Amino acid sequence: MNPPPPPPPSALNLCLAAFASAGVAGLLYLASHAPNLWVLVGAAVAFSFLNNTLFSLLHEAVHGVFAKNQRLNDWGGRYLAAFFPTGFGFQRVCHLGHHQRNRSRAEQFDYIRPGDSRLLKYAQWYGLLTGFFWLLGPITCLLYLCLPFVLELTLLRGDNKIAQQAGADAMLSGFRNANPVVLRLELLGTIALQAGLWWLLDLSLLGWAACYGAFALNWSALQYADHAWSPLDAKEGAWNLRVSPLVRGLFLNYHHHLAHHQHPKVPWLYLADYVDFEAERPSFLGVYARMWLGPKPFPAELLAAELNAEGEREAAGAASS
Repeated sequence: MNPPPPPPPSALNLCLAAFASAGVAGLLYLASHAPNLWVLVGAAVAFSFLNNTLFSLLHEAVHGVFAKNQRLNDWGGRYLAAFFPTGFGFQRVCHLGHHQRNRSRAEQFDYIRPGDSRLLKYAQWYGLLTGFFWLLGPITCLLYLCLPFVLELTLLRGDNKIAQQAGADAMLSGFRNANPVVLRLELLGTIALQAGLWWLLDLSLLGWAACYGAFALNWSALQYADHAWSPLDAKEGAWNLRVSPLVRGLFLNYHHHLAHHQHPKVPWLYLADYVDFEAERPSFLGVYARMWLGPKPFPAELLAAELNAEGEREAAGAASS
C-alpha cells in the first residue's frame, strides 16, 4: 500500500502567488510604458516565465493541492486562473479530462494515424508550437460565456472526423456535468480582474499583447513537449524532462511531468522525490527542437498491437454474449 502524499505547502504557495502575481502585474506595466523596444521585449520574456509560475500554481489548485483548506484552494485557483486568463472550473474540467484522455487517440497530436487529415494534423501541431494552443483557451471561455451554442455545433461534437481528430468532442464532453452558473461566474471574475489590471496600470494593447504572446509561445511549447512521442498510456505517457534548475524552479517542477501523471496528488515541492533519475529523461530543448520537424507517422508496430487488442476485445465480447 502506497503512503499518502505529503500535504500541500499552503503558506509557501500563497506567498508565491502573491509575489508572482505582483511581478507579472509589474511586467505588464513595464511593457505598456516601455521607453524602447528592448525594454518591451525584456518585459515580455520575463512575463512569459513568471506567468508560468502562476499557471503552475493554478495547476496545483486544479488537483486540489494548492492549499490544505478546500475553500482556500478553490478561491486561490480562481484568482490564479484570471492571470492565464481562464476560469478555474473551466481549467479543472479540461485538465482533469486530459489526465483521463492522455495519449489516447484524442490527444495523439504527435502522430499521423491512417486516415487522419494531414492538413488538420499539421495545423494542430504548428498551432501548438506558435502559441495558438494558448489562444484557444480564452477564446473557448468567451464562447462558453457569450455564445455557448457554438460549442455544440456538429463540427465540434459527435463522431465526425474533425471533432474526433482534433479532440474537440472529447474535451467539450466534460462540460456536460459541470455547473454552468459557477463556471460563468468564475469567467466574469476573470474578466473583472483583467479589466482591473488594465485600469489600474493603464495598460496598452501592445504591452499586453507582447507579454501574453510571449507567454503563449512559452506555455504552449511545454504543454506538449512533456508528452511528445511518449508511451501511449494515460499514466505513463509523459516525460520527466531535463531542463536548467532555474527554469525548473520557475515552473515549479512542472518538467517532472511523468512523476506528476503517476502521482497527481503529490504537491510540486515534493515531486522530485518521485522521479526515477536513472530512467530516460529527454532534454526539453531536444524534444522541442524535434517538434519543429512535424508529427511522425504512426508506428506500424503500435497500429498492429492496437488492432490485435481490438480483435481480442471483440472476440471476448462475442464469447460472453
